[in-house]
Parts: sequence; structure tokens; C-alpha cells
Amino acid sequence: MADLDNIVEELSKLTVMEAADLVKQLEEKWGVSAAAPVAVAAAGGGDAGGGEAAEAKSDFDVVLAAAPSDKKIPVIKAVREVKAGLGLADAKKLVEGAPTTILEAAPKDEAEAAKKKLEEAGATVELK
Repeated sequence: MADLDNIVEELSKLTVMEAADLVKQLEEKWGVSAAAPVAVAAAGGGDAGGGEAAEAKSDFDVVLAAAPSDKKIPVIKAVREVKAGLGLADAKKLVEGAPTTILEAAPKDEAEAAKKKLEEAGATVELK
């Protein structure tokens, strides 16, 4: 039990960015995803870190939630514009596989621009 108390104490000293990095490393090591615990860790660390919480959310994932069948071609074109170097077949797979992540850890400006472009093409997009 003393070991667990020491681990809790050490983890409490981490900044939000360090906690996020720890989560990524554990996900890679164990081959799991901890999406909900990341949000809890960021919210808990924000109280102690002050301005660090705002800094931690400077990167966003652009998730294509849905693309109506009548807008599929414009959405595929928009996906190719947003995600450089993506071939037509790969873009089509992304659109048909919605919901799917188009961009990961994109800066806020880039994520918002991508969202706008995809929505103009007719897609439903979320920033996470």
C-alpha cells in the first residue's frame, strides 16, 4: 500500500503535459487506449497547473463524423486537400469509414480550417 501512495504522490507532481506524455507512453507500451482517463487527468492537473491546461489543449483531432451519400465526392476532395499526400482510394476509405480521424494533434488554427473546409463540402466534423 505504501508503494501505491508513493506512486500517487509522484503522479500528483506531474504537469498536465507530463501526464499526457505518460498516458501516451503507457498506451503504446500496453497497447490500449485511455481516452476517458486522459480527460480526467487533464481536468485534475488544470487546477494545480494554472495556465498549463490551456496550453495542453492547443492540439486537436479532426474527426469526420459523417458524410451524406449525396456529398461523398466533394467530401473526398476536401479530405484530400486537408490531409496532404493522401491518394484517392485512401481518402475514399476514410470517408466511407466515418466516423474516422482525419488529422491528429493538429494545431488549433489548422484543425479549425480543416473543419470548415470539410463542413463546406457537406461533412459533419468534430474537433476533439
